[in-house]
Amino acid sequence: MHQVRAFLSPDNPLGFGLSDYLELVAAVLLAALFLLRSGWRQALEKFAARTGWCLLFLAALPVFLRLALLSRYPAPIPSGSDDFGHLLLADTLRHFRLANPPHALPQFFQQIFVLQEPTHSSIYPLGQGSVLALGWTLFGHPWAGVLLSTGALCALVYWMLRAWTPPLWALAGGLLAVFQFGPLNYWMNCYWGGAVSACAGCLVCGALPRIFDTDGKRRRNAALLGAGLGLQLLTRPYEFFLLLAAVVLFLGIEWRQWRRQVAAIPLTVLIVAAAAGMTLLQNKQVTGQWTSIPYQAYRYRYGVPPAFTWQANAVPHGPLNCEQELDYETETAVHGPGLDTPQAYWDRLVFRARFYRFFLLAPLYPALFGFVLLLRRARLIWALATIALFSLGANFFPYFFPHYVAAVGCLFLLISVAGLQRLNQFTISGSRPAVGTLLLFFCAAHFVFWYGVHALGSKQVLFALTPYETWDYINQGDPQGRLAVATQLARQNGKQLVFVRYAPQHRFQEWINNRADIDSSAVVWAHDLGPEENEKLRRYYPDRKVWLLEPDATPPKLTPFPAEKTLLFQDVP
Repeated sequence: MHQVRAFLSPDNPLGFGLSDYLELVAAVLLAALFLLRSGWRQALEKFAARTGWCLLFLAALPVFLRLALLSRYPAPIPSGSDDFGHLLLADTLRHFRLANPPHALPQFFQQIFVLQEPTHSSIYPLGQGSVLALGWTLFGHPWAGVLLSTGALCALVYWMLRAWTPPLWALAGGLLAVFQFGPLNYWMNCYWGGAVSACAGCLVCGALPRIFDTDGKRRRNAALLGAGLGLQLLTRPYEFFLLLAAVVLFLGIEWRQWRRQVAAIPLTVLIVAAAAGMTLLQNKQVTGQWTSIPYQAYRYRYGVPPAFTWQANAVPHGPLNCEQELDYETETAVHGPGLDTPQAYWDRLVFRARFYRFFLLAPLYPALFGFVLLLRRARLIWALATIALFSLGANFFPYFFPHYVAAVGCLFLLISVAGLQRLNQFTISGSRPAVGTLLLFFCAAHFVFWYGVHALGSKQVLFALTPYETWDYINQGDPQGRLAVATQLARQNGKQLVFVRYAPQHRFQEWINNRADIDSSAVVWAHDLGPEENEKLRRYYPDRKVWLLEPDATPPKLTPFPAEKTLLFQDVP
């Protein structure tokens, strides 16, 4: 509370007191309401009814807003095991293959979320990697794929909501998607975000009601339903079964209309079968077995948490990336080691309820009460049941991040928009503004404030305000010192070989990250396995300049690799 009082006092970096903030919010709201009274509502309604233009606007808006921040927040630097795993898959796909041949000396390249045998391959399914590969190929950088997927998500939210709400409220939902999942969200600021899975959810939740409500175009909607299910299968296979169960539940609700829709169902099945075939083919290429998924093979070989051969001095439980490590420690501290008991399951479910704040801006909380008033409608009950299904299903895994349940992100927006629409029937003093409209303005003010802080705030302002930012994440600088190391290597002539030597207390930030074709890479990253083993790799790469990287130094220390005799001398007790 002391920090809150200090922030609200006139001594904070902005020089604002509490009354200043209240006056600023009131001024913004009054100006917005004045614009609405001046005929802007009718213009917005006409625009919202133009589906093509709205799709284009909502797809471009989050991309434009994020690119506008590039001078302050450049493209994210890959910095974790998840990033490297997805980027390896993207690079593999760019070589028009699903797996890479194993290296002759795989022990040097062991890496979290990457198999070295029987192939050198990422353990991830094809969805996110395909999007990164697309952006990489078209625009020369994999982050372009992240931008494209986020723009597609915001547009698809609007398209999905058009099947559930009037056009103006669908446009409002699309803008809420920009606020929540756009430039200030980790989905857009790393390489393993959840926009692809969220797009799959939008396709499914938008196609289902259209199949039953639209007299024509049933086959097209059935194809979109299949595309959504297939995309989810290729992105998050486990959650695919949860989404499939939700589809079956919806069909059960609409069972009386099945006869009119039977002809369209085979098309959905055919598209999902094609996605399943791609999954089986990846399994075969990566693991050598049709039914062994790469993630399963990885767990069997290395365990969970992973334990590699080079970890003689590592911490007992093995390395985790920084996000997993935090969640692992939090779960263990809160619930103890018995994570597989019914009580631990319930405790995790309660504990993880806080993660759903990720899908709801604070001003949308009152909309939940409006939604409750609509629960007599079977389809809205289905939306709530689907969220509950994903919550229960995802709770079996010991870790949790919001992108695990990204497929129901659109349903959170549906709940919000439906609740706001219901609350709009209540007006202030018997006239506009209505309550739902007022809450939308609060959401817009929330986003504009934090976007403005990141776009215009000085370092002092950012340092003072970001502790109060909730669930936003935008990559800032290079906290791990990777850019300086990469720059130093890029200045060298010829090819490089970097031995990475971790300190005993390393906790774990992954530095081993190689391209799909290791031997042809300009820089090869390898574990320091000791003088005798290292000499094997040096002889394998006789034409490379050799470096030693000590990433746990502050900043990370990159030096020419010491002479072998020196290392042998240092090993003598």
